[in-house]
Amino acid sequence: MGQVSVLGSVMFGGVSGSAVADATALGNALIPVQKDSGYPPAFAAAVNASSSTVSVLIPPSIPLILYGLIANVSIVNLFVAGILPGVLLAVGMMGAVALVGKRRNLPRAPLEGGFAAFKGQLFIALPAMFMPVFVIGTLRFGIATPTEVSVMAVAYAMAVSGILYRDLSWRVLWEASVATVMMTGAVMIIIMASSTMQWVLTLERVPQHLAEWVSLTFSEPWMVIMALNVVMLLIGTVLDLPAAVLLLGPIFVGIGQAIGLDPVQLGLMMVVNLSIGLYTPPVGTTLFISSAIARVGIGATVKALLPFYMVSLLVLLLISYVPALTWY
Repeated sequence: MGQVSVLGSVMFGGVSGSAVADATALGNALIPVQKDSGYPPAFAAAVNASSSTVSVLIPPSIPLILYGLIANVSIVNLFVAGILPGVLLAVGMMGAVALVGKRRNLPRAPLEGGFAAFKGQLFIALPAMFMPVFVIGTLRFGIATPTEVSVMAVAYAMAVSGILYRDLSWRVLWEASVATVMMTGAVMIIIMASSTMQWVLTLERVPQHLAEWVSLTFSEPWMVIMALNVVMLLIGTVLDLPAAVLLLGPIFVGIGQAIGLDPVQLGLMMVVNLSIGLYTPPVGTTLFISSAIARVGIGATVKALLPFYMVSLLVLLLISYVPALTWY
């Protein structure tokens, strides 16, 4: 069941683009099933809280779109570059689930009917799983702009849900519309505030001064990259991901240019860094959501999250120092 939760985050992330939405939707669907299967509530919450952040690397990732806009970087390149890190993160978390499950002798929940049943369910899920491929392919080959693709993706999702799955209703549309308006309103408020902050920072030449200070303080590029990671890890624990991207992006892009860091690679570093803060105290959004759904204390969930922290930090280091992993 733990691997199912990770896979669900990867596939659902291709539709929602939001780690918080994934944590809520998948948590309500999978955490009760994991608990009924014999999983400790804290571990079920840990799996959901960490795996739901994989969606920030899967198109149409909202944080990557925000970073692309403020850093003047191709959103298509960011989407393509995020594929391999997203796969590494998902595989690493699935491995952590397998190791913890084997060590603690957690019960397994094999699919009834074996591989034949799995093939049948995979075939049914193919139209929904095709969504990320549709988004990336349409953008990559220049068929449509990101704005046009967003409309096409909504139309595709409505067609699949209404015609193939037959689970689309007026109530579902209304709830989705309300959730979209609330999310859009929150992002617009953040963008408005960050625009003011960016204007002040630009007027005072803060990015340039900070870039000069980093260049003078740290002699090697790898030290600068490590310093950026530490700052982003700390900021991510107290600031929500979209707000942190909008606030730190303009500053860090200038620093990255000073040391010759690819802005696409920096964007992936930033998103992975700040996503770790989503399940790290004191302000971990997916951490609190998952713990509430599992009805377990935050401390117990954090303890169960230790293997997932190790996986995420390892992937972060690989992204930071192996540019080939963010190829586009």
